[in-house]
Amino acid sequence: MKVVILAGGLGTRLAEETGIRPKPMVEIGGHPILWHIMNNYASFGFNDFLIACGYKGEMIKEYFANFIIHNSDFIVDQRDGSREIVSNSNVNWRTGLIDTGSNTYTGGRILRLRELVGEDTFMVTYGDGLGNVNIKILLEFHRKHGKTATVTAVHPPSRFGAMDLDGDKVREFSEKPQMSEGWINGGFFVFEPAIFDLLENDSTILERKPLEKLAMDGQLMAYHHDGFWQPMDTIREKQILEELWNSGTPPWKTW
Repeated sequence: MKVVILAGGLGTRLAEETGIRPKPMVEIGGHPILWHIMNNYASFGFNDFLIACGYKGEMIKEYFANFIIHNSDFIVDQRDGSREIVSNSNVNWRTGLIDTGSNTYTGGRILRLRELVGEDTFMVTYGDGLGNVNIKILLEFHRKHGKTATVTAVHPPSRFGAMDLDGDKVREFSEKPQMSEGWINGGFFVFEPAIFDLLENDSTILERKPLEKLAMDGQLMAYHHDGFWQPMDTIREKQILEELWNSGTPPWKTW
């Protein structure tokens, strides 16, 4: 099953990083966030990826073209340039790197991949967020309801620190915790090929007319994920993910 990763946006809210690289290549723990996302999917057995490139997509292509160099230890024989791999990443991914245009919107990027996706069920996610979504259970949910599309509903992280008060006494303080109420689009979609009939051109925004139409027609279902989810839209959110990785037990790590 194909996993489409939308990786072509400008990432303007993370300009401190995206001025020099595409957002999916911003590193968490020394690896691009894209690497973390792909490891999550692969840990559940989904390792056939199509990366929809756009802004600075050549950097994503270079990374995967030289993936062994970036993720392995090796010895180079300077006489002939030959390499002996000492240790490697042991990944078994198949990765398509497709230029879907610099100014194409989310729905348009998916539409450009139609021939590569084919006529099978496929998944889509964003290239700038992490979660410990159980992909196998998500897919089972999708197949059971039999509708065109599934979106993963998540609780949004709070913009502010949360306090549990007992009168004037603060019993507990949490710096920007994930909220326990309210649901938003967390990505981690599953689609049937019928979604392509709702994608018109490069200017189609997936989250507008296509999903609105599916919801109106009763063809959009929500998989509720109560676990960890965190986008990386700002430098502060990047720092949060970095701190979680450095803790040794990052909550999104399923591999």
